[in-house]
Amino acid sequence: MKVSTEIASISCRVGREKAIQYVAEAGFDAFDLSMSSLISYTTDWKMIANRDDILAGDQYLKYIRQLKRVADDNGIPCNQSHAPFPSMDPIAHNFLKRAIECTAEMGGKICVIHPDNNRSPEENAQMYIELLPFAKDHGVKIATENMWNWNHAENHAAPAACSHHDNFLAHMEAVNDPYFVACVDIGHAEMEGLNTSAPQMIRTLGKHVQALHIHDVDKHNDNHQIPFSLNVDFEAVVQALKDINYSGYFTLESVCYLRENPDWDTFDCVCTLQKSVRRLANMFETL
Repeated sequence: MKVSTEIASISCRVGREKAIQYVAEAGFDAFDLSMSSLISYTTDWKMIANRDDILAGDQYLKYIRQLKRVADDNGIPCNQSHAPFPSMDPIAHNFLKRAIECTAEMGGKICVIHPDNNRSPEENAQMYIELLPFAKDHGVKIATENMWNWNHAENHAAPAACSHHDNFLAHMEAVNDPYFVACVDIGHAEMEGLNTSAPQMIRTLGKHVQALHIHDVDKHNDNHQIPFSLNVDFEAVVQALKDINYSGYFTLESVCYLRENPDWDTFDCVCTLQKSVRRLANMFETL
């Protein structure tokens, strides 16, 4: 079982090139190309293209090919990517095909594209169906992900697209295409108020599960912390993955681990992340 991690949180400290190098040196088998930084927000929370990110500019392909050389030089592939979000905002939506194209250039096989939180499976299916011909031309599968809203009155997570295992399966069936797969976000599935769990979601989706976002949560907030630090029962999660014969990567999305510990050495943090997800992979292999 191979392990991977998102590089957005590392790149914020050292840049993408050094982040790829660190991930390789720490012993990861691959990395997740995170492209959420293609967008940014104004002081009044209006979404705009982030022109400080080369990937949002005209030279994005030249830059991606440069990153690919860095990855090749360090002997580490890209296994998947994450497109900008929220996907249905016009600014982010305009970058979805670019995210797929960049994924293909990096050699990644899956691009995670969020559903619209407040649309039905049939409504979200239209976006994915429109993107699938482009994705197929580039040899990249599109993955949707379980999301959440927030109930402010009761102070806990509230239903959103794919947040419940049955709704997630309905999304898969509404598109019904082998190039459309499921990325189960382990932490999101464990949040109070969503009436599901990561093991139940994994077992319901079965063969559709081809990607993961692994992180730990306190089951109230979307903490995105390092595995084994909070309240997720990872033994149960790994058993569910084993039960469906999961064959994808174990990919971390523990973005807050580095962000909440700014004084810690970056490479040491990357190594600690690698040990945590390798522990999960070893649990899987011994079952």
